[in-house]
Amino acid sequence: MAFRTLDDVDVKSKRVLLRVDLNVPVTDGKVTDATRIERVKPTINELSRKGAKVILLAHFGRPKGKVVAEFSLKQIVPTVEKVLGKTVGFAEDCIGEKAKAAVDAMKDGDVVLLENTRFHEGEEKNDPAFVKALAENGDIYVNDAFSAAHRAHASTEGLAHLLPAYAGRSMQMELEALEKGLGHPAHPVVAIVGGAKVSTKIDLLNNLIEKVDALIIGGGMANTFLAAEGLSVGKSLCEHDLGETARAIMTKAKTENCSIILPVDAIVAESFEANSPNHRYGIDSIPADGMILDIGENSVERINAAIDDAATIVWNGPLGAFELHPFDAGTVAVAKRVAARTKQKKLVSIAGGGDTVSALHHAGVASDFTYISTAGGAFLEWMEGKPLPGILALEK
Repeated sequence: MAFRTLDDVDVKSKRVLLRVDLNVPVTDGKVTDATRIERVKPTINELSRKGAKVILLAHFGRPKGKVVAEFSLKQIVPTVEKVLGKTVGFAEDCIGEKAKAAVDAMKDGDVVLLENTRFHEGEEKNDPAFVKALAENGDIYVNDAFSAAHRAHASTEGLAHLLPAYAGRSMQMELEALEKGLGHPAHPVVAIVGGAKVSTKIDLLNNLIEKVDALIIGGGMANTFLAAEGLSVGKSLCEHDLGETARAIMTKAKTENCSIILPVDAIVAESFEANSPNHRYGIDSIPADGMILDIGENSVERINAAIDDAATIVWNGPLGAFELHPFDAGTVAVAKRVAARTKQKKLVSIAGGGDTVSALHHAGVASDFTYISTAGGAFLEWMEGKPLPGILALEK
C-alpha cells in the first residue's frame, strides 16, 4: 500500500487543510471522551511546529446539511486547546467569507478549526462546487481521519483530487497496523469475531475465511452456527433463519482450509441481567429455557491454544455479554492471553469496533495490544475487504 505521508512534503508557510475526526461524545456542552482528539494531536503539532497554517476540517453529528446549534464544533474548541496545549481559532463556517477571513488572518504555526462540514449538503453529496469552495482555503490536503475513510464525502475524498494529498500520522499508523493485520500478515493468522448477529457480519466472515488460518466465532452469532449444526441453543439470541448462510460459510471455510472454532461449552443463565443465576453446560446439552451469555472454561482453553499458535490476531466483537457480570469472564480471559502473548513479542494483535474496544478496556489490556482501531465502520469495512474511498484517494 503506497501512500504519501508528511515525510513527502514541505509544509512551511503552506495552508494545510487537515481532515480530522472530532466526532467526540459531548454532554451538556462538555467533551466526555477526548480519545479521538488525542489521536490527531501528533499530526496537528507536527504541522504547526514545521510552520504550516493548520486548518482543521471535521464533521460533528448528523445535522443533515442544516446549521444546527447543538452540532456546532465551537463547543469542543476548549478541549482541543487543552489537548494541544495551544490556542485554537474558530471560524463560524467551513467555506465562504467567514472561513476565508479566519484563514487569511493566520500566521505560520497557527491552528484554526472550521465549522462543521456537515452544515452543508455538499459535504455528504461530495458536490464538486462544495469541494472547490473548501479547497480555496488550502494549498495542501492531509487526511488524518481513518474513521471517516469509508465515506466518499467532500472533506474525506473529494479534496484529495483537487489538492496534493497526504496521510497524517494517525492515518499512517492505522494503515501500517492494518497492513500487518490482514494486508501482509505473519501466519498463522487467527481472527476472533464476536458480537450479537451474523446478519451484520456476513461480508466480514466471507472475507476473513479467505485470508486467515483459523476463525474463532463467539458471542450471540456463535449460537446461529451451533443451531445450524443441529444443536439446541434454548432461549439464546439466535438468527434461526440464517442457518443456511451459516452452513454455507462453514462449507466455504473447509474449501479455503480455514478452521472454524466454535464454543464447546457455555455459561447459561435464566435471564439477560447481571448476576443472573447461571451454570456451565456442554454445548450439546443447553437447557430449553436457558440463555447462553458467555463461553465456558473449556472454550476459553481451546481459544487460548489457537492464540498460542498464532503469529497475528485480528479481533472484532466480544465473546459474551461482557457488559454484564459475571458474563464478561470469557472475553476477559481471552483478551488477557492475547495481551500477554503480544507483550512477549510473540504476537501482532489488531482489534477494533466499539464493543471490542470497550471490552479490552474493561479487561485492562487495551494498551498491551499492538494496535487498537477506534474507527468503527471504517475498520469493519476494511475487515470486509471493501475499498475505502478516503484511502484510495491517498495512494501514490
